[in-house]
Amino acid sequence: MFSRRVKEETPLTPKYTYVVSLTEYHRRIDALNSEDLKSLCKRLQITTKEEVNSKHATSIKTELEPETFRPNLSEPSELLEAQQIEKLAKNLPPRTIGYPWTLAYGTTKHGMSIKSLYRAMQGQDTPVLLVIRDSDGGVFGALASEPFKISEGFYGTGETFLFTFCPEFEVYKWTGDNMFFMKGDMDSLAFGGGSGEFGLWLDGDLYHGRSHSCKTFGNPMLSKKEDFYIQDIEIWAFE
Repeated sequence: MFSRRVKEETPLTPKYTYVVSLTEYHRRIDALNSEDLKSLCKRLQITTKEEVNSKHATSIKTELEPETFRPNLSEPSELLEAQQIEKLAKNLPPRTIGYPWTLAYGTTKHGMSIKSLYRAMQGQDTPVLLVIRDSDGGVFGALASEPFKISEGFYGTGETFLFTFCPEFEVYKWTGDNMFFMKGDMDSLAFGGGSGEFGLWLDGDLYHGRSHSCKTFGNPMLSKKEDFYIQDIEIWAFE
């Protein structure tokens, strides 16, 4: 006679489904987002995922932004202060970011001559920043999408813009109305146009200049007076 060994099975734990009404569901979701719960988390020093992400993003922005727009200069600028450099850097074309500023031309080093200016541009292949200080102490200028050269007509791209610090910092970018970005010859260097007026114009001796509103950039007069006398010029390249 054989005995049958019976395997004892562990009884399964019954599963229950808890059903709540749609109204109760929304009430509980709202409770999770309540101010009371947030207050409790603070008392228990619990940090939510959203707070971590928010603090992390703020930390990254705080750490990176000042450095991103604080370029290295090959030598100190005699015309721009540190805050002015940062403001200009924030408006430069993306392809210039991360590159040091190199002084390609300065009237104190190269003299007041448009011929010397064009000569200094030879071999440059980056946008260039023209900074002017006039006899009234005003600082203004232009960002050129390519180095200055003698041309029969206008050249450049929509990266070109005018700027001024008279009295507050303002940037005037391409409006799209025309493509009169810049032009140069041995007698002058000009930016913008339309209705017979240049946004910014310098004579061949780099002594006298003029600024007027123009359609290319939609700018007002950059200097305190329409006609001005140039005191100093700096041209910065990015390489």
